[in-house]
Amino acid sequence: MLLHLFFLLSLFLTFIDNGTAGKTSAFVRTQFPSVDIPLENEVLAVPKGYNAPQQVHISQGDYNGKAVIITWVTADAPGSSQVRYGLSKGKYDFTAEGTLTNYTFYKYKSGYIHQCLVSGLQYDTKYYYEIGKGDSARNFWFETPPEVDPDASYKFGIIGDLGQTYNSLSTLQHYMQSGAKSVLFVGDLSYADRYQYNDVGVRWDTFGRLIEQSTAYQPWIWSAGNHEIEYFPYMGEVFPFRSFLSRYPTPYRASKSSNPLWYAIRRASAHIIVLSSYSPFVKYTPQWHWLKHELKKVNREKTPWLIVLMHVPLYNSNEAHFMEGESMRAAYERWFVKYRVDIIFAGHVHAYERSYRISNIHYNVSGGDAYPVPDKTAPIYITVGDGGNSEGLASRFRDPQPEYSAFREASYGHSTLEIKNRTHAFYHWNRNDDGNKVTTDSFTLHNQYWGSGGRRRKLNKNHLHTLILDRPSTALF
Repeated sequence: MLLHLFFLLSLFLTFIDNGTAGKTSAFVRTQFPSVDIPLENEVLAVPKGYNAPQQVHISQGDYNGKAVIITWVTADAPGSSQVRYGLSKGKYDFTAEGTLTNYTFYKYKSGYIHQCLVSGLQYDTKYYYEIGKGDSARNFWFETPPEVDPDASYKFGIIGDLGQTYNSLSTLQHYMQSGAKSVLFVGDLSYADRYQYNDVGVRWDTFGRLIEQSTAYQPWIWSAGNHEIEYFPYMGEVFPFRSFLSRYPTPYRASKSSNPLWYAIRRASAHIIVLSSYSPFVKYTPQWHWLKHELKKVNREKTPWLIVLMHVPLYNSNEAHFMEGESMRAAYERWFVKYRVDIIFAGHVHAYERSYRISNIHYNVSGGDAYPVPDKTAPIYITVGDGGNSEGLASRFRDPQPEYSAFREASYGHSTLEIKNRTHAFYHWNRNDDGNKVTTDSFTLHNQYWGSGGRRRKLNKNHLHTLILDRPSTALF
């Protein structure tokens, strides 16, 4: 049986297609209008009914996936901050009480923002919930993840730099067809900062209504980008991230973070770390101290997949934002290699790019490798800043394509990461080809912890045999 297994494995490796490795795509997209969706468009419509809840969105509410934070806005009056929920549609046996806040930005005054923590949930369970009162009440549902376990399967979507254009809508709708259960969002949400004065707040409201078709039904794991900073002294607005922090709560206290902009969660078999590219991160800062301790807490026996989210990519071969992530790379890359991070997702650059496993940790100003070198213990770096915002695509890649870059294309789209078990995950990048979803880049990802040496040999051989026979993808990392 063992010989048979190794024979199958050798065949499996022999027929692997390296796909698009080392390629700059020649695809040129016929762009949809790269302008924000008009306010009168139906996808931005205010729900019917007096003071009806709107801009509904969910995020994980604790460290392990047994709680959610449900957030919504009422425009006319404070209303109720209560969530009624249960296991059957229309039958709500439980209630949770939330909190209420609002904020001003220049002369804009937000609606009443409700945030409710619903905790003590069962794993792997579908819940139905209701918010609002009377004829204006609205009903939704969500599913909790499986219990934290090394072989728990789970499918994530990855989206960045979304905005609220027709391209954004295309990305959102294609993602909703993917079967993924939660979004890892790598920053730059509404792009409301491209407007001025009261329109900044208005465009946060329209963005919330646009994405509600997904965010009301599944958690989005948020990270902040540069368009969330909103530092506008000419409007008297000098408190960074005011709109984002008021509208999009994160479970930062659950991971003992001191700031909502950086935090960690565990979901199924993944440990997910969210970093802030626009907060202090050098040695001895709060973010640096927190990350140092959080990496030590990661238990790869329970959560074998270690994923990091940030906004600015550490490796990028586009002319846009080239080397902007260098200072964070210098601060943290050695840790990412030491702890064998599997994959790092970033946005910021409005294009797609995937790297090989490389590192530049040996370089210093007086010696070492001056260029990134192949490193099997390093993460794969993937830039997905291609959600569809009004700034358009970053179409100028540096030439020649550097050796660390495996595939790159300037187009709109989203990614999915489907974790199968502790050893393997399937990744796809899906291009929005003039409104059609097209799988363009894909590979099978080997887990950095369980995919090496002795730990791989500890696994049940029948388990590996099943993986080989079931594998549908085209490239292996």
